[in-house]
Amino acid sequence: MTNKPASNMDVKQRNRSNTLRCILTQDHISQMELTQRLGLSWPTVLQNVKELTQLGLIQEAGQYESTGGRKAKAYAPIRDARLAVGLDLTGNHISIVLIDLCGQLVRYKRKISPFSLSQEYMQTLGELVRQFIAENHAQDRILGIGISLPGIVSEAEDFLVYSHILNVRDVPTSTFCQQLPYPCNFINDANAAGLAEIYGNPTAKNLIYLSLSNSVGGAILIHDSLYTGSNLRAGEFGHNTLVPHGRTCYCGKKGCVDAYCSAKVLSDYTKGSLPDFFQGLREGNPRLLQVWQEYLEYLAIAINNLRMSFDCSVIAGGYVGAFLEEFGGPLGPLLKERNTFQADASYFKPCRYKLEASAVGAALVQVETFIQNL
Repeated sequence: MTNKPASNMDVKQRNRSNTLRCILTQDHISQMELTQRLGLSWPTVLQNVKELTQLGLIQEAGQYESTGGRKAKAYAPIRDARLAVGLDLTGNHISIVLIDLCGQLVRYKRKISPFSLSQEYMQTLGELVRQFIAENHAQDRILGIGISLPGIVSEAEDFLVYSHILNVRDVPTSTFCQQLPYPCNFINDANAAGLAEIYGNPTAKNLIYLSLSNSVGGAILIHDSLYTGSNLRAGEFGHNTLVPHGRTCYCGKKGCVDAYCSAKVLSDYTKGSLPDFFQGLREGNPRLLQVWQEYLEYLAIAINNLRMSFDCSVIAGGYVGAFLEEFGGPLGPLLKERNTFQADASYFKPCRYKLEASAVGAALVQVETFIQNL
């Protein structure tokens, strides 16, 4: 079966979208620079700039110095011309973010709210979103709402198939948006965070995202696209076996990565508070330093296994990942020691998004849909 050739309309739409993407990455840019970067003709770029200006997505921003001819106009993005809302629903709280067309975090808020499928919870969700949008005077600029869920989301996004964290099965996703005033999309939380990490990152086309939160999960991104597997379970790195016959995981099996690398492994030493654990490291608590060293040794094995399996960059995020830039120094030598094929650990990076990565990634789906359909 051959692919249907792109129509003239499809080509125009793709060129317009790519023109906006290019402008969004710059503070200002000329039409000549756009033709060079995009490989498009001058008339095509001229028309795209005109249309994007009329849509209120870009604006003239002065002129460049003359090099002998007419001064070239500079164009700048209006990054907050459209905004998207992201929600991350967990067992204990709701996170809500507002992002611009570049995926930059504009505002965020977190509300303690134990999850339930009750009407009261859904009303709370709707009130939180409406109040948040109103506080930011964004009603007329909202593209939609992306909702991150801690579980398996069906390919059609119409069911939350299973969530251990929320303790539910086969819940129609329409349940979550009955009180929400904008169109919604749904995505697994680790996949959403992985999308956030790769979005706008020109150096990472292939990426493994390892989420180190109260459970361990992850995302596989190949050529900028999510690989979800035959049964929507790709990226369940927490259930790889790390130590045969080892600690019992919440799934009932023994020796899973989750039992050694979840955030709870650390926060259990500080009465459930992960920030308190890392504050203890800052203060030099010897017991916590010992626990952290052991944690990193197991984490190094898990990360090396991902590197050996996928041969691409690995980023660690989630609750623990947010602290790795400050406390992950000892991880580098451990990864180098285990690396069979190179003498460094440059393939590994801590996450860019320290706050609400899953909510940002969910919202980015709305942004990307908008840009693709310009």
